[in-house]
Amino acid sequence: MQLSDFDFDLPERLIATRPARPRTSARLLVARGDRIEDRRVSDLIDEFRPGDRLILNNTKVIPARLTGTRRRMTGQGEVEAKIEVTLLEPAAEGWRALGKPLRKVVKGEEIRFSDHLSAQVAEKTETDMRLVFNLTGEDFDAALAEAGAMPLPPYIAAKRAPDAQDTKDYQTVFARHSGAVAAPTASLHFDEPLLRALAERGVTFTEVTLHVGAGTFLPVKVEDVTTHRMHAEWGEVTAEAAAEINATRTAGGRIIPVGTTALRLIESAADPAGIVHPFSGTTDIFIYPGYRFRATDALMTNFHLPKSTLLMLVSALMGQDRIRRIYDHAVTEGYRFFSYGDASLLIPEPR
Repeated sequence: MQLSDFDFDLPERLIATRPARPRTSARLLVARGDRIEDRRVSDLIDEFRPGDRLILNNTKVIPARLTGTRRRMTGQGEVEAKIEVTLLEPAAEGWRALGKPLRKVVKGEEIRFSDHLSAQVAEKTETDMRLVFNLTGEDFDAALAEAGAMPLPPYIAAKRAPDAQDTKDYQTVFARHSGAVAAPTASLHFDEPLLRALAERGVTFTEVTLHVGAGTFLPVKVEDVTTHRMHAEWGEVTAEAAAEINATRTAGGRIIPVGTTALRLIESAADPAGIVHPFSGTTDIFIYPGYRFRATDALMTNFHLPKSTLLMLVSALMGQDRIRRIYDHAVTEGYRFFSYGDASLLIPEPR
């Protein structure tokens, strides 16, 4: 299975830099096996059935992009220099982070981001560093919210800088647990009225948490995709969440993750018989064609990058030939791609 098997041509004009407004006005490609329909997210009320259970990732994106000033003492006195920092993930102490420029960073020096927020460089490698901040808990969250900017994906950040609107646009309406540095983007299409309408129809919801890391944007660098190693991300499926999912499956309802992050988490928590167990820890599950799904009946997701692990995941769910036809249709019909783009509802043939 070669990396080139997951390539396709995507016109740059289809890369969305702002979301649809309102959220539910985004387009929705519905694929039931080989059948494709063009709809809107607001039409989900007709696509889901009473007894279906949607799995929602309630992670909250932190404003992980920071501009700071490096400070260290030399024989000539204190030296200052600007640095751009992107937080990657929590460490045992502090945060792993990227720095630009990283080459001149020195272990032990201080980086000041605002009057209230600073960090010491505790470790440095060739690719990243570990920062220990002067604040923790709610004090850290408040200072970060003041000093930081939303960590837009590279393909958006290359076109424009994040702004105040992104603090709302790049956050789900059910975000509760801080820790992600990328949004679970399929969930961005939901608003409170749509959630209420689905609940009134008899659709139920289970919240899980997977803190999406910056590794979600890392390219696959090996030609034989089966040798690729995924980045690890922290997630949790509570005992209550596991029980809800198992009860729905026993009753004959469908389990439909909203986003690949929710899917990867419940698949990590499921045993070979499809029973979902409580889970808390890191997962580096890599789903590509040939994978046998344990707990997932369908998936709502956005349209993904060529040669990405997420494209491999949806190819595993629907089949590679079918995904090629779905993506050919999306490009031909002008669907908007990636994090702020349109959505798809992928319903594979019953197994």
